[in-house]
Amino acid sequence: MGQTPIVRHRYAHDRISAISGIAASPKRSHCTLYCQLYEDYFLGQRYRLRVIEGDGANRVAVSSRSIIELHARSHTSARQRGEVLHQWYRRQLKALIPPLLEKWQLVMGVQVADWGIKKMKTRWGSCNRTARRIWLNLELAKKPMHCLEYIAVHEMVRLLERHHSDRFRALMDQFMPQWRSRREELNRTPLGHENWEY
Repeated sequence: MGQTPIVRHRYAHDRISAISGIAASPKRSHCTLYCQLYEDYFLGQRYRLRVIEGDGANRVAVSSRSIIELHARSHTSARQRGEVLHQWYRRQLKALIPPLLEKWQLVMGVQVADWGIKKMKTRWGSCNRTARRIWLNLELAKKPMHCLEYIAVHEMVRLLERHHSDRFRALMDQFMPQWRSRREELNRTPLGHENWEY
């Protein structure tokens, strides 16, 4: 018989700083953080996060259209569980990003030499024009796919035009005419930080 999922309330305070990760802002109320204990987002959709204790390997699985299950060994810490969740988000982005880059490199005629994913406190993405490398925020795994695509295009345009100049905006209009609406959507719910730069 299958194991009955159990959400352990005693992890509430630990998970505020660990599983919420960069989604937690020091300026948020305790209630807001506590409510996030049982909710998370993936590609713009809200999910219930269910913690299941057992003897198997730590892993994350989308069990239905509304539930993400975090399977964890009984004695793993809240910090370890949070890292399991972050690594799962990272793997999802690593699968989603290459097709986007391949598509837009052909459209834009620009080559990305390298790319990576990391946690960033105030930026959705960044780029190094010399190395032709772009970085995308891990938090984008929680955003709709078209928002991830917008940031990828944004950083690729910056390989063509360093500054947010008239030329930059003209290039964005050329390649992605709806970029302003996507920027507004992305910044309406930053999930944890109040001063995102875009």
